[in-house]
Amino acid sequence: MTQANAPTEFAPRTRKVRVLATLGPASNTPEMIATLFQAGADAFRVNMSHGDQQSKVAVIQAIRGLERQFGRPTTILADLQGPKLRVGRFAEGRVELVTGNVFTLDRSPEPGDATRVELPHREIFAAIEPGARLLLDDGKLVLRVTDHDETKIVTTIEVGGMLSNNKGLNVPDVVVPMAALTEKDRSDLAFAVEQGVDWIALSFVQRPEDLMEARRLIGGKAALLAKIEKPAAIERLEEIVEQCDGVMVARGDLGVELPPEQVPPLQKRIVEVSRRMGRPVVVATQMLESMIQSPSPTRAEVSDVATAIYDGADAIMLSAESAAGAWPIESVTMMNAIGNAVERDPGHGDRVHFTVMKPDPTTADALAEAAKNIARTVSAAAIICFTSSGSTARRIARERPAVPILVLTPQLETARRLGLLWGTHAVHTRDVESFEEMVAKSKRMALRHGIAKAGEQVVVMAGVPFRTPGSTNVIHVTRIVGDELKNYD
Repeated sequence: MTQANAPTEFAPRTRKVRVLATLGPASNTPEMIATLFQAGADAFRVNMSHGDQQSKVAVIQAIRGLERQFGRPTTILADLQGPKLRVGRFAEGRVELVTGNVFTLDRSPEPGDATRVELPHREIFAAIEPGARLLLDDGKLVLRVTDHDETKIVTTIEVGGMLSNNKGLNVPDVVVPMAALTEKDRSDLAFAVEQGVDWIALSFVQRPEDLMEARRLIGGKAALLAKIEKPAAIERLEEIVEQCDGVMVARGDLGVELPPEQVPPLQKRIVEVSRRMGRPVVVATQMLESMIQSPSPTRAEVSDVATAIYDGADAIMLSAESAAGAWPIESVTMMNAIGNAVERDPGHGDRVHFTVMKPDPTTADALAEAAKNIARTVSAAAIICFTSSGSTARRIARERPAVPILVLTPQLETARRLGLLWGTHAVHTRDVESFEEMVAKSKRMALRHGIAKAGEQVVVMAGVPFRTPGSTNVIHVTRIVGDELKNYD
């Protein structure tokens, strides 16, 4: 590599929680993406709900361009839209629903009025039950079902207001027998896989079965993240987490379909279950909402972000703040600052470990727990692991060690996917052939990437025989000396 083409020097982040930034009109140029990366964004979300596929190509290419610019793997999450339940149109464009009146949703395509409107989703007619709520326009209006058949749903208006054409509908009290993937989603998923994104986020997950078709269509070419945004998903949470590679706490939709006061304890439960089961967990939606318009957040928003970090979430996400707001750079900078400040708190480690992680009865889990304890006992500077699939890194991160995790992998795809994993600094590098090479390479990489300094000790994990996935069975403590960068590869 010539000097002119050499990557820009970029110090590793000491922050362990990851920052996931959504890209959009305010932030989708190559220059802005690079600026957000330098400001603290560890991964980027491409929202498939907005814009067409062709407009996403340049964005994805710009994110990948960071790898050449900064010499680090990049992480891309494509977020599928999912089914959108909407009412039909009104003859006058909008109507006022009066509290206490009767309002009917039916199958007729005729324009609606203050007494009725079309509901073009036959699945709801089959699933709905008397007493169930229907929420309109992000929960601003509330209807209670009193009667129904296969052609109409009769309701009483409990919370009235203005309702206009094609407003969204939420059905929080029943499982709607709809596939989580629409035709648009299937097309977007195929596009995202073709573009080589690292994660696919699936919306409208209600049951573990909802993940199966997406898993089949992805075909192992990306990791699958389940968005927990439906009350039905909470009832089968552990089964859903078992079937996916990562989890998102989608608090916006949860807050529409559930009373707001129920969302914080559910957030903690989802984070705890995901951590216990070794799945990266992202806390999302309205984290710094005021920064869409303001250059600084409210103190309540800062506290909200800090709470997610204290709970041990792998990643915290910006939505409209970085995608369409007036202050995208400041929003990422603030997320980065909150993460650094919380993790400098002497009580951070105790709070993160308030949730007890019991290792599974496997050699790899036992070694991951041992690596954390050894690193603490000998005051090691880092834990270094060699992995092909990323499973060893996930096991170590599950333990939330106090030191950085340097992940060395021969698979670029694995290095990219680890951008959502707590505390990891992934490096794409050649595999090793022997124990001696493993130790020497660990020390060189630790020095080169600023993870450790001469004179410090590191804890190394790997599997023997080498190049055998799932064979993690070695843990080794070594000290770095001053000339480790000789013969660097």
